[in-house]
Amino acid sequence: MASLDWSQCAAVESIPGKVSGAWVLRGTRMPVATIFENLEAGANVDDILEWFDGLSREQVVEVIDFAARSLKTSVQAH
Repeated sequence: MASLDWSQCAAVESIPGKVSGAWVLRGTRMPVATIFENLEAGANVDDILEWFDGLSREQVVEVIDFAARSLKTSVQAH
């Protein structure tokens, strides 16, 4: 699978010392990976927003859209 360049997604940040430098939703401690793990387990955006305080729908949707666009571009390049 292609590695995504999360530095190009405005909805996320990586700060050394904050969640071990993992990519998290900006202004939160929510790792990006947690969103995809929950989606893979069958959750939807509404579930994620209910289960994790402090997230906005816009952030979650932007992360999902960014991943989808990046992967689509990666597939088209091959």
